[in-house]
Amino acid sequence: MDVEKVITCAGEENWVDSRTVYIGHRQPPPGAEAYIPQRYPDNRIVSSKYTFWNFVPKNLFEQFRRIANFYFLIIFLVQLIIDTPTSPITSGLPLFFVITVTAIKQGYEDWLRHKADNAINQCPVHVIQHGKVVRKQSRSLRVGDIVVMKEDETFPCDLILLSTSREDGTCFVTTASLDGESSHKTYYAVQDTQAFKTEEDMDSLQATIECEQPQPDLYKFVGRVNIYQDRNEPAVRPLGSENLLLRGATLKNTECIYAVAIYTGMETKMALNYQSKSQKRSAVEKSMNAYLVVYLCILISKALINTVLKYVWQADPNRDEPWYNDRTETEKQRHVLIRAFTDFLAFMVLFNYIIPVSMYVTVEMQKFLGSYFITWDDEMFDEELGEGALVNTSDLNEELGQVEYVFTDKTGTLTENNMEFIECCVDGHIYVPHAICNGQIMPDSCGIDMIDTSPGPSGKEQEELFFRALCLCHTVQVKEEETVDGIKRGLHQGKATSFYISSSPDEVALVEGMKRLGFTYLRLKDNHMEILNREDEMERFELLEVLNFDSVRRRMSVIVRSCTGEYYLFCKGADSAIFPRVIAGKVEQIRARVEHNAVEGLRTLCVAYKTLTQAEYEDVCHRLNSAKLALQDRDRRLAEAYDIIEKDFTLLGATAVEDRLQDKAADTIESMHKAGMKVWVLTGDKMETAAATCYASKLFRRSTQILELTTKRTEEQTLHDVLFELSRTVLRQQGGMTRDTFSGLSNNFYDFGLIIDGATLSAVMKPVQDDSSGNYKEIFLEICRNCSAVLCCRMAPLQKAQIVKLIKTSKEHPITLAVGDGANDVSMILEAHVGIGIMGKEGRQAARNSDYAIPKFKHLKKILLVHGHYYYIRISELVQYFFYKNVCFIFPQFLYQFFCGFSQQPLYDTAYLTLYNISFTSLPILLYSLIEQHISVDVLKRDPSLYRDIAKNSLLRWRIFIYWTFLGVFDAIVFFFGAYFLFDNTTFTSNGQMFGNWTFGSLVFTVLVFTVTLKLALDTHYWTWINHFVIWGSLLFYVIFSLLWGGIIWPFLNYQRMYYVFMQMLSSGPAWLSIIMLITVCLLPDVLKKVLWRALWPTTTERIQTKRRCLTAEQSTIFMLSQTSSSLSF
Repeated sequence: MDVEKVITCAGEENWVDSRTVYIGHRQPPPGAEAYIPQRYPDNRIVSSKYTFWNFVPKNLFEQFRRIANFYFLIIFLVQLIIDTPTSPITSGLPLFFVITVTAIKQGYEDWLRHKADNAINQCPVHVIQHGKVVRKQSRSLRVGDIVVMKEDETFPCDLILLSTSREDGTCFVTTASLDGESSHKTYYAVQDTQAFKTEEDMDSLQATIECEQPQPDLYKFVGRVNIYQDRNEPAVRPLGSENLLLRGATLKNTECIYAVAIYTGMETKMALNYQSKSQKRSAVEKSMNAYLVVYLCILISKALINTVLKYVWQADPNRDEPWYNDRTETEKQRHVLIRAFTDFLAFMVLFNYIIPVSMYVTVEMQKFLGSYFITWDDEMFDEELGEGALVNTSDLNEELGQVEYVFTDKTGTLTENNMEFIECCVDGHIYVPHAICNGQIMPDSCGIDMIDTSPGPSGKEQEELFFRALCLCHTVQVKEEETVDGIKRGLHQGKATSFYISSSPDEVALVEGMKRLGFTYLRLKDNHMEILNREDEMERFELLEVLNFDSVRRRMSVIVRSCTGEYYLFCKGADSAIFPRVIAGKVEQIRARVEHNAVEGLRTLCVAYKTLTQAEYEDVCHRLNSAKLALQDRDRRLAEAYDIIEKDFTLLGATAVEDRLQDKAADTIESMHKAGMKVWVLTGDKMETAAATCYASKLFRRSTQILELTTKRTEEQTLHDVLFELSRTVLRQQGGMTRDTFSGLSNNFYDFGLIIDGATLSAVMKPVQDDSSGNYKEIFLEICRNCSAVLCCRMAPLQKAQIVKLIKTSKEHPITLAVGDGANDVSMILEAHVGIGIMGKEGRQAARNSDYAIPKFKHLKKILLVHGHYYYIRISELVQYFFYKNVCFIFPQFLYQFFCGFSQQPLYDTAYLTLYNISFTSLPILLYSLIEQHISVDVLKRDPSLYRDIAKNSLLRWRIFIYWTFLGVFDAIVFFFGAYFLFDNTTFTSNGQMFGNWTFGSLVFTVLVFTVTLKLALDTHYWTWINHFVIWGSLLFYVIFSLLWGGIIWPFLNYQRMYYVFMQMLSSGPAWLSIIMLITVCLLPDVLKKVLWRALWPTTTERIQTKRRCLTAEQSTIFMLSQTSSSLSF
């Protein structure tokens, strides 16, 4: 019957499916359950995208999914198949170059991932086989293997703890790479297997484990172990998350453990929390693809119009077959539809240059070369790490300038994960030791700085009781060794120094603080806690009970017995959890100090106590034991017992601890808010800890009204009621806001901050069965949209990714950025549009899987507000300019067909067609897209609101795209008809020779090259010698090339149609006048539009540019006047 109860409490009724694991692959004894071997995956981890065999087809498939690449492939094939006006090389070579460069880049990135996977998969692991320890590679590990782990080793897969070298059957583990917490956590061995201490003992163990199939939730595990001993019935024990050691965690402060592999390879909880690495595409690239479709439609329309008009023109037999161009018999017999289709394709190829493959080559080069400006930035170099920023993916540079939501981890990202004890307040007296940080005493800490008056005799007793309470009420372990976490420490007086370690970093800070104030916690020995008081006398207290901390109670307690036989219950916790339970003590003075420290952003704890009689202690023991032995509702019964025990306290005092933020973290978050970004903190940490950090980092302000969507709240009300209540709150305030409120002019502005935990998030994300209750996701999103900041605590890694995906796929489709430093952040980094890894203390998994890696959180300000801003400005101009100059290039060719009988006759020479985008006009725009700075770096950093000017892809909107297109069409009409009408009556040169079609084409092309290059010169704000060299050098190169191309008879050419054409054109005076006039007419409308717009509707950026120019002019005038006056006085 007991066995059945155990089975029920293990949660079997909730299992979807289960697995049976045979420990050590030993079959159960005869007569027990049937032996059914099951197949499980091996322990290999795979994060790579390609294999040696599928790289070429898979990579080509991905690249040709791009509309542009697929289009250019089709054009290239058409040029190969039919007779077209231009050579296949003009399309094939640039396409081959783009595909090859991209494949090499992606192949190299994947090779690095393969290398990292192999390093993990080939790690040595020690396994027990036939009573001996055998060494094998991590990838060879199988479910059921008994693994031997030593201190500081990382677990190779998910394990169930069977036995440890510690007598109490516990081991200590750090889970920094899982949930971001670098503190030590305690795990427990199975009670019945703790006695198995050697390899031989383990080899004799006959047991099976039944547990749930792999799930991504890091904090949940349900199972049971059946241990077969000499008796008939097996001993059945429940298994929970306290027995499960997760892959990636590290063994600490424990010499050795034995554990059995339960989940391996891609079935481990960490692997299930990894997202697959997918190709990310920027908003600019999506805009390019959209514009490409528009231009493709224009191209097809042009080809269709010309094909139809050609056959209308040829309807007259005299036009169709002139005597000098008689068609062959084959051509005469070909069906008219086939001829029409061939002509259509020929026109497509002729006008194909409207969509240049060179734009994609230039964009690739701009992204690749531009990414070096991030790595070369000295301001983002960290002296401590000796490293600067890294760019893992250059495809997303411009996306850094479009971020609307920032999702950040807390521990190690916003904070340095260093706790500092600031002060304590005992009965209104404040004690402030000098700087103490995680056991490292700063140089100036040489005594006690006591503020306020010294306490009297009774106060002295309270003071010492407070110090004893903090030395006893904790779960700190003492490390009596020379190394901690692999970091070597110095020796103190020839002895190895002891260090404190705990599951909570602020517990260590508190115990260290007490050490500075004269009370030193020594050790826990034989269930007795030993402390050293101010007189260097050792005091021993027997530890009787520990009432562990939990996020609902928000406090922890210990019951101890002093050497005089007195029973004490010491309790510490959040002020909201302690003050209602206090009946004595200086509550008001301590409350005032707690509130003062909270305003300063410090983490506060209150300390209280009560004495127990023998009878009261026995009653407490009875309540606790009956709750602990309960097989059902154990947590609820324990909570009820704690509630009864922890009351009627006497308040002793309060402490203040600072979780030190990273340098300039608060300034960075404030700048991001001003730039219009919403910042969310997603952390695996406790709610109280995370909330304190949010206040310190200015994410939450004192005026922020906090809305809670937590397990504690949903236990009191249904989730449905809580969501609708919060929704009403934010919408009611939003509805009552005036226009002034939104502009920040009103003092009645309601600033909301939301706090949600992982369990509640799971409930929100779960599909609603009853349609009448509505969609929780939409309500949740509506609440979030109206909050200036959101804190998500107790998040599993996959939940972080789910939150990012929820926002990313909402109806506004905002651009998201995720930043983190641990392996637990990899999922959200991969899910977000842009992923940034911080090179922190928690390994390099985040930095390796991110798009960009930075040394510190503060560098986020520069990479977004400066680099992101510049990249977006540059590439948006590049894209619009490329489409503009190609409309200018091809539209005259379209107009020319009306004057050449739609015969597919090119207006320009083949050399001009090929080199226009490759040589004549490519370098100026490439250089512009690399070094243009429309505003200085200092102004961008000083005024984050400028980031709003480029938000939501504002420079690539349809309105601006249409303007550039019409500008290109206008310029093309001016080129063509300007040259046509100006030369209508001047068709002879000075020697009487007539201008031909190639001279006309050369004139149009010359005006075209000069106009588009000077248009870019007008758009340039940041002039350097390189700009001058490239812009004027490109024009000079065009002239020199044209002179050489037409001045020499090239023997390798089949034709010499350009011979002397360019020189002949330049020898004509009207040609020079036409070139100057047409360039001026083309550039004038754009200049007038800019002047008018700047005068009437200037943007913030344009105001600053105008102000800067005025200031520069004023300074130069003052300088000139001062120089003049000094020379006159002289």
